[in-house]
Parts: sequence; structure tokens; C-alpha cells
Amino acid sequence: MTTNDNTRALRLVLTVEEAADRLGIGRTLMYALVTAGEVESVRIGRLRRIPTDALDTYVLRLRACPHGPEAA
Repeated sequence: MTTNDNTRALRLVLTVEEAADRLGIGRTLMYALVTAGEVESVRIGRLRRIPTDALDTYVLRLRACPHGPEAA
């Protein structure tokens, strides 16, 4: 792990692009998930950020409902 990786691992919030990368999805889909309220986001000034634990919560919700949120 490089120093940059260590710094990224300690961050509490991610950009939408970083969150998408962490989930292994595209930026457009990540924006759609945020817009739909599927993934929590916060505003810091004019910036939109994704709390790292919001990604964990989203994945746990997906695992609890294996056929997707629309099946609930």
C-alpha cells in the first residue's frame, strides 16, 4: 500500500467518482444512486461527498435483499 493509498483509506468521505471506483461501478450509475437516495451523500460547502460508511450500508442493504431494492 502506498502513502496515497494509506491517506485514502483514512478519509471519512469520498468524491462521487472515488465512491463509484470503490464499488466498481461507473460514475453515472453512482450519481443515479445518490440522486435516488439509495446511497447517502452530504454537502460540504458546494461539494457533494459520500461518507465511506454509506457505501457499507448500501452494500449491506443489497445483501439483505438479493433480488434488488425493487423486489422489496
